[in-house]
Amino acid sequence: MPPKKKKEVKETKDLPEVEEIEEVEKAEEMEEVEDAEDTVAEKAEAPVEEVPEEEIIDERIYTVPLRRAYWTGSRLRRSNRAIRILRKFVERHMKPEEIVIQAEVNEKIWSRGIQKPPRRVRIRATKNSDNLVRVYLAEG
Repeated sequence: MPPKKKKEVKETKDLPEVEEIEEVEKAEEMEEVEDAEDTVAEKAEAPVEEVPEEEIIDERIYTVPLRRAYWTGSRLRRSNRAIRILRKFVERHMKPEEIVIQAEVNEKIWSRGIQKPPRRVRIRATKNSDNLVRVYLAEG
């Protein structure tokens, strides 16, 4: 193999040009920082959109029996079935067009995993003017 040639480093004689380029780059960076600060200030000044309160027509508290979830053929489908039982129970009692089960209820049912959902759960169901029912955990 032939010996490798060493790369020669050429010295730049145009040092004033390099300094000017660095100054321009610094100025551009400063402008970018100022622009970013302006956008942050604009976001902070923008009014926060408040979600209007829904008009609740009906509110009920139920204890939903979920023991039938244990009748499934497989232990690995119990929590899924418990959610379906809860949804069917709310449909039967509240007559909604749509049901929204809040995350806290879902987490309560799935808290012990897929194989052991709770045997019963206390819920608070609210119905608004659009026949939308929201299901929350009952306090206590």
